[in-house]
Amino acid sequence: MSESEPTDLDWVQLRQEMSKQHHVETTKEKFGRKLNENPFVPIGCLATAAALSYGLWCFRTGKSRRSQQMMRLRIVAQGFTITALILGVMSAGKNLK
Repeated sequence: MSESEPTDLDWVQLRQEMSKQHHVETTKEKFGRKLNENPFVPIGCLATAAALSYGLWCFRTGKSRRSQQMMRLRIVAQGFTITALILGVMSAGKNLK
């Protein structure tokens, strides 16, 4: 083995030195960062879940007309969420350049 090739111990030492400088993001921090980057995705998810839940409750209680309206609203909310995701990805890609 030549002098220029690192040994296994060199890699271990390098990894330890790098880990001291590297901050591991917690789940709460990551959620907060993602929420600040694109707040429309969680709003769309909540709207979708709310429309679905209320629509299913209306279906169970026999309010079929209201249930159909809520299922249509759920589709609109899902479309909003997908659009927000796509725009967020496009925006993030634009910021990398």
